[in-house]
Amino acid sequence: METRQAEALRETLDRLRAEVVELRASRERLVLAADADRRALERELHDGVQQHLVALAVNLQRASALVEDDLAAAKQLLDEMERDVEQALDETAHLAHRIYPPLLEPRDLAATLRAAAVSAGTPASVEVAVGSSCTPEVGLTIYLCWLQALRQAGDEGRPKVTARDEEGALAFEVVAEFDRSDPALARLRDRVEALGGRVTIRSERGREIRVIGSLPLS
Repeated sequence: METRQAEALRETLDRLRAEVVELRASRERLVLAADADRRALERELHDGVQQHLVALAVNLQRASALVEDDLAAAKQLLDEMERDVEQALDETAHLAHRIYPPLLEPRDLAATLRAAAVSAGTPASVEVAVGSSCTPEVGLTIYLCWLQALRQAGDEGRPKVTARDEEGALAFEVVAEFDRSDPALARLRDRVEALGGRVTIRSERGREIRVIGSLPLS
């Protein structure tokens, strides 16, 4: 009797040790992913918006000098600067949307997912019925999974996302062409589990992957 209890205790301890190891690895992946996202945003700010602002500062000085001597050239330069300002604003808005989508509220989750598909130029299916109990963190998790699906969608693929309230949880499913070796899938699992949810990833035909998950709403 005592031997069986000791064996059961050892099995429990071994399982707990394995869970602690996986938990540490999961948290490390989340931190590394967050750092990678920040570096990517920094590069885009430096190579995009910052370069536009530097060019605008230079052109302002040029325009100021031209006003006295060549009004036509000054006007042409101001027109170019106006286009640069519009492009800089567009790039800034794009970066802001990547950080947090402007429509990511429970009542607008479906609209946000459809807008992402339109922006990606990818034919897609969105079926979402989510109540007011859906938190922004839950909505953001589904949104990030959907973005990954849209990025990897092939020419013939038609990604699909469904989400619905289900007994105190939000059940969701994303079907698309994923690369199983892509670390983004592991990060998705980590994010879902960090919010107390669970996720299953199944291979379908070809490269098609079905991501099935559930996230608590309370």
